[in-house]
Amino acid sequence: MLFVTVAINYLDRSNLSVASLQLARDLRLDPVRLGMVLSAFGWTYAFFQVPGGWLVDRVGARTLYACVCALWSLATLAQGLAHTFLVLLGLRLALGLFEAPAFPICNKLATSWFPEGERAAAIGFYTGGQYAGLAFLTFALVRAQDRFGWHSVFFITGAIGLAWSAFWYLVYRDPAGSRGLSPGERDHIRAGGGWVDGHPGPGAAFKVSPADLRIVLTKRKLWGIYIGQFALNAVPWFFLTWFPTYLVTYRHVDFVRQGIFSSLPFFAAFCGVIAGGLVSDRLVQRGVSASVARKGPVIGGMLLSTCVVGANFVSDPAWVEFFLTLAFFGNGFASITWVFVSLMAPRRLLGLTGGVFNFCGNLAAMVIPFVIGVIVKYGGFASAMAFISAVALVGALSYGLLVGTVERVPDGSG
Repeated sequence: MLFVTVAINYLDRSNLSVASLQLARDLRLDPVRLGMVLSAFGWTYAFFQVPGGWLVDRVGARTLYACVCALWSLATLAQGLAHTFLVLLGLRLALGLFEAPAFPICNKLATSWFPEGERAAAIGFYTGGQYAGLAFLTFALVRAQDRFGWHSVFFITGAIGLAWSAFWYLVYRDPAGSRGLSPGERDHIRAGGGWVDGHPGPGAAFKVSPADLRIVLTKRKLWGIYIGQFALNAVPWFFLTWFPTYLVTYRHVDFVRQGIFSSLPFFAAFCGVIAGGLVSDRLVQRGVSASVARKGPVIGGMLLSTCVVGANFVSDPAWVEFFLTLAFFGNGFASITWVFVSLMAPRRLLGLTGGVFNFCGNLAAMVIPFVIGVIVKYGGFASAMAFISAVALVGALSYGLLVGTVERVPDGSG
């Protein structure tokens, strides 16, 4: 269920890239203004991560996830009716606001439902949803736009989300209230460190204080994963926003054919996410330290992401696709990073740490599309690709030099 929810979540934040060519023409948006619209989602999404994490620690996942999914789906539907730059900008801001609690919810549920030795595979699987929907549905959305216009892209994705929000509320239950969870499974999760009985700390009763925020903002180890998450997200935000425009306007790929070209890197990223989680958990199960088993796939994958710059040195579209697909596979392979929140966050402040982590990571959603728009206008796409590669390298260095030993940060309550 998390996999499907994440797939819908990413369809609704990336559908604008599919519609961007026709939409920019109809609304008369130059690259800078288009970059502003593409990045607007990230403005509210990033800044509401901390409040979203705070909310996750207090509201049940069943109700909260159903509500925010319905609200972001309505914002998606409304984008199909946008007729001016400012209206579209406002709706993208609303979309970011309502999607803000999504990944903190996912992380809390992974911590509740899975023991530590299985958690990276679980996180890798549901994180794969962000690419799977794009891999398998991008071409369908391109064809729908070609036949019915760019408005249809938002109508289709918004309707899917509304239907799923109702299904989630009807079906999902927390582990403590799930009739399908056997006593043996419950014991297995509990013994492995899963929060099957609910939050082990004070839960909804505690208050987040300035001292709590100071804890999660002053630890070098946590800043290692914060910076790394920004860099990790930089690569997909190029693909989620500017990739179709890059193929059509810079590489001169036919509009309908680019739907197929756009799908391949997302499929590779999906495979990378699943592989990264499985490899990491297998290493843990064989007794390899968390510092190696968890950090290794992340650092290796982010180094592979730097291959995006290889597209600057080839002209054949097939080779361009090869370098971009390889880079996005590496990005997917590295995308088990939420496991570091589960393993390193102060136990009492899991939701708050997850909110700060996702805030830092999703500054990329706010910064990267706009910066690429400026770079494209004044320096071209080749400079933009070099910029993305450099950011990925910074991420690998952050995990290698700042995180150090993977261990839980004290919460300061003792």
